[in-house]
Amino acid sequence: MSAPWKDVVLENVPTGPVEARIYNGEGLKKAAPLVLYLHGGAFLDTCHATERPVAASLAEAGAIVVAADYTSCNQNAFPKVLECAYGLLAYLSNKRNMLALGGAKKSLLFVAGEESGGNVAAGVALKARDQIPGSLDGQVLISPLLDPFMGSKSFLQAEESGMRERWTEGWNRYLGFLGGVCHPYAAPRYCSRLSGLAPALVLTAEDDPLRDESMEYGSRLKAAGVRVRQQVLPAGTGWPTLYGGQSKDRASWQQDICCCFKGFVEDVQA
Repeated sequence: MSAPWKDVVLENVPTGPVEARIYNGEGLKKAAPLVLYLHGGAFLDTCHATERPVAASLAEAGAIVVAADYTSCNQNAFPKVLECAYGLLAYLSNKRNMLALGGAKKSLLFVAGEESGGNVAAGVALKARDQIPGSLDGQVLISPLLDPFMGSKSFLQAEESGMRERWTEGWNRYLGFLGGVCHPYAAPRYCSRLSGLAPALVLTAEDDPLRDESMEYGSRLKAAGVRVRQQVLPAGTGWPTLYGGQSKDRASWQQDICCCFKGFVEDVQA
């Protein structure tokens, strides 16, 4: 699965210019959804990689996806990485009708991310609610890495997927010694005030070590009155490979992400 793309530099972002790869899905409509995509990488990926298959999957659903380099300038440490991602969202919100992206004033605006990028996306959604309410139309959390204590039952599979040590190291880098685990933007799973957030799409799979924390967060959002679309995909799609984990199954999850996102956009528009 692929989508046409171009590399650009987004100027006038509050935290400074940011490199980005913009994916344009096939058959874009005039007011196609605009997605800020935040890549994963266990809070350790500080490189602006050229291949982002999750971003391409979202674009195939008919969206304009801005895969931004939100980590290389801050070494993926809280709070600077969150500030960069939020600054990108605010920039896109203000400029969506002016950017040469095929977007328009009526374009829906989403923030999306997988694994560690899903955590940051959830934090950005919280900050957007608090700072620019009504600007964000939805959040897409794909196996979000939400629990710094890594204590869920499904997390026992992290050893099998080769991710336990990597996630431990990543959380230590992201939170550092700032007590960030206590801040709701750093660890949204422990946020006590979830009402008023943008609608959420939460995706995981049966063989995903992050399954339980993903589903628990979705349930808490629902309990707070947030519109949530949750889906647990069956095992066998090679799901852990989307964030660099090991799987004996061939990766076939891209089409699932595309279909689920299409349905979510329809829900938001309804």
